Amino acid sequence: MMKNPWMSLWLSAANTWAGAARGFWTAEMHRQQKAILNDMTKPKRQPAAKNSPRKESAGARRKSNG
Repeated sequence: MMKNPWMSLWLSAANTWAGAARGFWTAEMHRQQKAILNDMTKPKRQPAAKNSPRKESAGARRKSNG
């Protein structure tokens, strides 16, 4: 029985496309995982409380004391 050259050509092209798509999606997955990891590990900034006392500047303290 003789092999079909057209089927072989078609399967070869399909395999090439599948490999390219697999590479694209793998790279995208790695980018997303890296972004998630970076977001989880960076320090979070704590919002300032509305009722927290603010430090006065040195100039303001001098003016009020003397």
